[in-house]
Amino acid sequence: MSELASESSGAPTEESRRQILYWRLLSRLFDPEEQTALEAASMAIVGDLGLPAALLDPAVSVDTVIQRFPGLEPEFDGLMSDPGDDRDGEVRRAALVSKLLLNVFGTGTGNVTAEQLQRWQADAGRFERAMGCEPGQLRGRAAGDDSGLGAALAGIEGDLVSRMRLREVLADNRLARQLTPSMSLIEQLLRDKDNLDGTALANAKALIRRFVDEVAAVLRTQVAQASAGTIDRSVPPKRVYRNLDLDRTIWKNLPNWSPEDERLYVDRLYYRQTAKRIEPARLIVVVDQSGSMVDSMVNCTILASIFAGLPKVDVHLIAYDTRALDLTPWVHDPFEVLLRTNLGGGNDGPVAMALARPKIADSRNTVLVWISDFYEFDRSQPLFEGIEAVHRSGVKFIPVGSVNSSGTESVNPWFRQRFKDLGTPVISGHIRKLVTELKNFVA
Repeated sequence: MSELASESSGAPTEESRRQILYWRLLSRLFDPEEQTALEAASMAIVGDLGLPAALLDPAVSVDTVIQRFPGLEPEFDGLMSDPGDDRDGEVRRAALVSKLLLNVFGTGTGNVTAEQLQRWQADAGRFERAMGCEPGQLRGRAAGDDSGLGAALAGIEGDLVSRMRLREVLADNRLARQLTPSMSLIEQLLRDKDNLDGTALANAKALIRRFVDEVAAVLRTQVAQASAGTIDRSVPPKRVYRNLDLDRTIWKNLPNWSPEDERLYVDRLYYRQTAKRIEPARLIVVVDQSGSMVDSMVNCTILASIFAGLPKVDVHLIAYDTRALDLTPWVHDPFEVLLRTNLGGGNDGPVAMALARPKIADSRNTVLVWISDFYEFDRSQPLFEGIEAVHRSGVKFIPVGSVNSSGTESVNPWFRQRFKDLGTPVISGHIRKLVTELKNFVA
């Protein structure tokens, strides 16, 4: 550090100039107080590079910098995904990287305003673009993100939301309009909805509705792109001309070819197998509504509504904590379902199973999706015995530990091992896994 300071008073090398910028970044991340020597040296370096001094001001958003200096936008895009081989530009790159990292990870302490949250979300989006992703993509795949960056960003966003005086913001239409719905914000709204009324409640509902619509649009695309399932071979092919398999018919009748007549005598026609499921598939979704499962609950509630809109799918939805609630009448509207949930509380899986089992009419035509972290404590054995009995009856059982957009999953290892032994391993990570499983079953 002293070597850098002494070098900076003379003619520092490119390497030392780069290190000065990163030392200054680390200093500001761990201590909001400015270090005079580092600030002065960094200001001189930025000036020599012809870059704006605003790059060193954490109170100025990256978007504001780009609006004032549009030429910098191409440099920020993909900045951290492809460093390139331009060693002469490493100091300039260090100045831009430092700006991004300080704005995203140096969030300080104390109360947060709606403007600050909005600015952070924009900066986080810029950071994701610099990583070669679309804005929101890293935060949206946190559970399957090996780098841990998605979980870190989602955690910071959750901390900012918790430090914001949300009720006051929601009561002000101007401030509420500045909020960008995210999983962290939706979780906070769902937890606090019973304490809101009037303008605050209306703005909260608008944000939840907007988030639901945005997630639903993405999930509908994933459902449309997923495998359409396998053909039901138990149903004989319909013997109509459009189903005639001409190539197979010719191949199978080749022994009947007559060289003298130069004709193929066909004694059997072959048809393509096209029949799929005739009886409606019954999809029963059981959702643990305890606070630890909020991401999965939101995603799977929306997913259930999408499958409820498909032909020949009969969807039932149950939410539970220490009590179980049948939400099937509202399954087509995830917004209404979420407003009826009550985050928090304990778990009583056997109570939910008691409500779910009577809904099983045709075991072979039923799939039971159970979304939980499966921490049941003294009720673990009764719940597993109920699940095992349902599975052995022919129901397709899909345990879901986490299909979320923020943080990491935590599934009871006792249940995880038993589900694996049962041949029904826990699904976790990106929701596409669950989409594919369901689409293959109901198609």
